Amino acid sequence: MSDDQELRALSDYVRNEAGYRGPLSGDDDLLEKRILDSFSIVSLAVFAQQHFGVEFEDTDMTRSNLCRLNALAELIRQRRSGIA
Repeated sequence: MSDDQELRALSDYVRNEAGYRGPLSGDDDLLEKRILDSFSIVSLAVFAQQHFGVEFEDTDMTRSNLCRLNALAELIRQRRSGIA
């Protein structure tokens, strides 16, 4: 799966689950912009694990990893390659 496909799948999830229709950049802080709330961020992490077949460690579950789609996509890539 390419980086673009990962970002698209995450963006689609945010749009479908939150009903968000405005502009959405991979660098947007989803909490700060009130696109998602803290519960929705956890749901996004669960979706990412299931959809991409990865497991996040407790230490991965940080605001910096989960609030921006680009950061979450990078975490997914690291988990897939065994780096993280």
